[in-house]
Amino acid sequence: MNKFRNIILIVAALFLISGCLGEDKPVTMKVASTAYTSHVEQTSAHPFLGAWGDELKPGMKAIAVSRDLIKKGLTHNTKVKIEGLSGEYVVKDKMNKRWTGKIDIYMGLDKKAAKDWGKREVTITFTKQVKK
Repeated sequence: MNKFRNIILIVAALFLISGCLGEDKPVTMKVASTAYTSHVEQTSAHPFLGAWGDELKPGMKAIAVSRDLIKKGLTHNTKVKIEGLSGEYVVKDKMNKRWTGKIDIYMGLDKKAAKDWGKREVTITFTKQVKK
């Protein structure tokens, strides 16, 4: 009986340890979305500089995220799929603290594309990095 109990304890310990190591977890959520460009009136005096210090360049697939989404795993350099758009976008910027539950899609210098995007709800998917 002691051998059986010891085996159960070892298996339970291994199960707990593997759970603590964590695995990357896919996350899907609906968020509000808008679009922005690298123009001073939409960003800051440094319109090609993201909040994490990344240089934004027209043509790159980048997004800014509201700070509450950072806490949910949408951190700097996370790759994101956005429903209705091709390819993967990368988190390169963060939004003002007043925004919640929102992403802002980078449109380079194309004000018309940003205006045409407008405001819409989208489903995003990303892999949450679990600390190991």
